[in-house]
Amino acid sequence: MSPIVKNKKVSDMTIREFQQIIKETIYEVIDPDYGLELKPEFVKKLKASLKSKKRIPVETVAKKLGLNW
Repeated sequence: MSPIVKNKKVSDMTIREFQQIIKETIYEVIDPDYGLELKPEFVKKLKASLKSKKRIPVETVAKKLGLNW
């Protein structure tokens, strides 16, 4: 949300600004990570992982994370 809109009263907003706030609020409720950006080094590792042919079984990952799989 832009700082300008953040400091406005609802009565001073345009319909479009108000709709945008409602939309962003809904996204944040559905996905708490909405609007966050990935760190560049994570993106780099993720792209390398996707290109890699090496795969780890899901059971191994679950066990490593302590999940009951």
